[in-house]
Amino acid sequence: ANVKTLARKGIFTVIQYETDLSLDSPGSAVTAYFMSKQNIHKRQIIATLDGDTGLVLSPGYMQLIAGDIKSTSNVKGVGDLFSKAIRGKVTGESAINPLYKGRGLVVTEPTFKHILLEDVSEHGGLIVSDGMFLACEDTLEMKASAAKTLSGALLGGQGLFNLKLSGRGIVALESSIPQSEIVKVTLTAGESLQIDGPYALMWDDELTMSVEKSGKSLLGSAVSGEGFVNVFRGNGSVWMSVAAGVAEARTHAG
Repeated sequence: ANVKTLARKGIFTVIQYETDLSLDSPGSAVTAYFMSKQNIHKRQIIATLDGDTGLVLSPGYMQLIAGDIKSTSNVKGVGDLFSKAIRGKVTGESAINPLYKGRGLVVTEPTFKHILLEDVSEHGGLIVSDGMFLACEDTLEMKASAAKTLSGALLGGQGLFNLKLSGRGIVALESSIPQSEIVKVTLTAGESLQIDGPYALMWDDELTMSVEKSGKSLLGSAVSGEGFVNVFRGNGSVWMSVAAGVAEARTHAG
């Protein structure tokens, strides 16, 4: 009764511990009580492997394995090793993520962050902010995606490169923002989305991100108090934190 299932997609099941029962003092019980009131809970992923789809996991996140499951380095030769090393260097993600194959269960280490499950099959490619990747099905391809504009790379707070996922499969992401505070905005040709600050969590690869003045002039930007904003254009979706102030995001034509 203390374990709640939050989501299921693909091989992944996300569980949450409603109460922390492993406490050793009254003081820690008080802390745990107020943490639970703020929706701060331990969460884990249980990956169920059927002998077909494998699990790619960030290093150090495996807690236990049950069943006939083997772990490999997920490197297919010297060229693949070099490619992964470069990708890890530029994106800030781990260069080598272990691959688990077989039949059984893999359970990840607990985290107090929120876990998001996204079906990458619905996108031509999904760009993910640095540090969010936790795990994915091995049917997905992971690459480094360069910023499409120089201003987006230098001023947007997202860096020169981000992790791009493509193919058919599910990705599990660690987020400081709960699902209930994430807004998905879908753009079509001729529309743009302006976001004040680097609060975009992920976005479709078809979109172009640039950094522009919030007003038509430097004076206008200074008066509005906004300065520069991240602007997304094209056909696709952006997932952003509503806690960042969704009122600050303006979607408009032209």
